[in-house]
Amino acid sequence: MKVALVHDWLTGMRGGEFVLGELIRIFPESEIFTLVYRRGKLNEEIEGKKIHTSFVQRLPFSRRFYRHYLPLFPAAVEEFRFENFDLIFSSSHCVAKGAIPPPGVPHICYCHTPMRYAWDLFPDYFGHYRGMRRIMVNLLMKSLRNWDVSSSVRVDLFLANSTLVKERIRRYYRREARVVHPPVDTDFFRCERREPRHFLAVSSHVPYKRLDLLLQAFSSLGDSRLIIVGDGPLYKRHRKMAGKNVELIPAVTREELRELYCGALALIHPAREDFGMVMAEAQSCGVPVIGYREGGALDIITEGTGEFFYPQTSGALLEVLEKFQADSYDPQKIRKNALRFSRENFRSAIIKAVEEVLK
Repeated sequence: MKVALVHDWLTGMRGGEFVLGELIRIFPESEIFTLVYRRGKLNEEIEGKKIHTSFVQRLPFSRRFYRHYLPLFPAAVEEFRFENFDLIFSSSHCVAKGAIPPPGVPHICYCHTPMRYAWDLFPDYFGHYRGMRRIMVNLLMKSLRNWDVSSSVRVDLFLANSTLVKERIRRYYRREARVVHPPVDTDFFRCERREPRHFLAVSSHVPYKRLDLLLQAFSSLGDSRLIIVGDGPLYKRHRKMAGKNVELIPAVTREELRELYCGALALIHPAREDFGMVMAEAQSCGVPVIGYREGGALDIITEGTGEFFYPQTSGALLEVLEKFQADSYDPQKIRKNALRFSRENFRSAIIKAVEEVLK
């Protein structure tokens, strides 16, 4: 079976790209279609595939500043042709689900989220715009929302990566979706022994991740050490805010990340996530998670595997941290909870979905 894997863009390894890698293993004869591709930024598994790019790839500075071409993305994904394929499988958080299937070719969309800048997170991305700039962005987003809804009919089956995303698909597209959680490499993310020494956060430094709450809370916890792994536009600002008990590391290898998980008292995740892969990875290592009580955390954290804080304030987080006792958690129970997100379970769910649409 020849499968076209449609992915929004390939500019680095994040959660969506790890999902794409698993889809490649499920569909070894597949080819990839993407708006923009930066060679050398992906793993060998992805870069070893035949990759088709859109006209955005040929525009000036597109490999680095591709988001500036957002108004062109719908036209770019619609230019792809799939006449020689048996199945379209899109991995979408922006426009990939808008690919146009030929007659008789089914389309499954694994939806990481409906286009977040146009819907839920519009205020986070554009709330600071004023005047004519605000008017232009509002007009653009209205057009993108209309296209996002109308193009959803091109999908035969939606798979949502979390309960939250399932609800968004129902609200915005008026379509039902099946929850298939992203695959976690539970064989790799495991610890033989644990010597907890620090609290850990793994996150990009962007506004909605709310790392500012962590920095404010730990300014009152001078005896507790916090390590934040990740980079992003707010990295320098957060480094200036960080106290002596906070260490910022812009990048680590997978092996180094596993060691940081294994040495963590808890992973702290203050953002409202669509799913939150790092929370599942930490739990696969037997590490409890302290998460904001909304979004993907509700799918991941169960009784005895972590703590919630609410509302999304540094004070609420600090209250949980001051009462937190790492030695009250059973690492084996936490890991067992994370095995729900194994690659094997993901593969089984994907194969079942494909069999259904090909009947």
